[in-house]
Amino acid sequence: MLAAMPSAPRSLVSIEDLSVGEILELFRHAEEFGADLTAWTHLCRGAIMATLFLEPSTRTRLSFEAAMHRLGGGVITVSDASSSSQAKGESLADTVRVVGGPYADIVVIRHPDDGAARVAARYARVPVINGGDGAHEHPTQTLCDLYTLWKEKGRLEGLDVVLCGDLRHSRTVHSFAYALARFRANIVTIPYPGLEMPQYVLDRLRREFGVQAIAASVGELPGLAGKENSVAYLTASRPHQLALFTQPTIEQVQHIDAIYMTRAQRERHAGDEVRRENYPRLSGESLRSAMFKDARVMHPLPRLDEISHEVDDDPRAVYFRQAELGVPIRMALMAFLLGQIRLDAEPPARFAVQPGLSFDAHGGLRCRNERCITNREGSGPVVRDFRLVEEATALLACAYCDKEVRAAFVGNAQTKEYVPVSVPAAARIDLEHRVYFVSEEQAATAAYRPAATGDVAR
Repeated sequence: MLAAMPSAPRSLVSIEDLSVGEILELFRHAEEFGADLTAWTHLCRGAIMATLFLEPSTRTRLSFEAAMHRLGGGVITVSDASSSSQAKGESLADTVRVVGGPYADIVVIRHPDDGAARVAARYARVPVINGGDGAHEHPTQTLCDLYTLWKEKGRLEGLDVVLCGDLRHSRTVHSFAYALARFRANIVTIPYPGLEMPQYVLDRLRREFGVQAIAASVGELPGLAGKENSVAYLTASRPHQLALFTQPTIEQVQHIDAIYMTRAQRERHAGDEVRRENYPRLSGESLRSAMFKDARVMHPLPRLDEISHEVDDDPRAVYFRQAELGVPIRMALMAFLLGQIRLDAEPPARFAVQPGLSFDAHGGLRCRNERCITNREGSGPVVRDFRLVEEATALLACAYCDKEVRAAFVGNAQTKEYVPVSVPAAARIDLEHRVYFVSEEQAATAAYRPAATGDVAR
């Protein structure tokens, strides 16, 4: 059944909420803001930003607050979940209904649950910015990363970028990978064994951006690519025509434009043991490799010991500059969402047309991601619903955390009957009446019965 989608102001929950043209326009404005950070206090005078940081943060929260002060606005903040009404059991939807409107003109949220920012954006009456939701996404960090790389390299298209470390749990890596793919950059993944890029991220890269994953060889990189590392090359810009090869292709990586290191996200590990002595570590010795001659060393911070302190003085190390650039790019983003600057670029297609189909679960599908907010808040007002990704194969994605699930049965909400998704009758059920299920047991629990004749009414 199609879910009711409440109208809301323009927000930034995912990096996909901005078009490539809009991202480049934000860079242009960030350049203007960064040229003199003290010259813009007239732009958002009287505006109030609420920062709801229900998970620890230093740079993200302070850079947002600094950016709003630079724009002339005010700040109210919650910097500890234990000091908010969430500690009393209040739902996130109820919190943002109050904060987003009467208290503040724009809300920035950081939350431990995947998909929490989408909930906030749905229920707030003001723009919402995702400051990081669980292991899902961190789009403003991605804006900062892209902006840094663009300033350092003069372009984003066609660059070769290494993502190294904990690629499974790092939301910054996931957002950055999606963005790099949109700019037709190539990605080399060097994960800690067992913390490889999640399959759902790889599936989305393949489906939406045509990115192919190929085994890669990066030669000798002391401290980074050991024998146990599964190195992959993710590319959409070099058509390898894999189907024509009878032997597996191995991409020989000869040059790197940037290496993006990430710490072990231990706060999100569920029994995954990470031995610090085996974790990838970038040192001066690593950077002596010829392929890193012109590379930039990046890190979203905080770091532990995955980058040696000896690298700090290397001119290729840009991670502290990367953090500094968070202020002008966030100034540009907030000024845009508050309607104080205009971007001369078309928005993403979903803002120009009707939103994509969203199906209310109605006792049917349940998100498979245990970290999803729909599985954490229980009896709150948030209704589980899913986007239809591929109708022919009944592939759907959680509307909050994007975790995909493939349904086996589809029911008609009017007749309370269901059929397998593979039979012709499934396609004849009107979209607004569909309810999807992964099993017959799930359908029965929702009080649906098998169609007596193998068919169902529209």
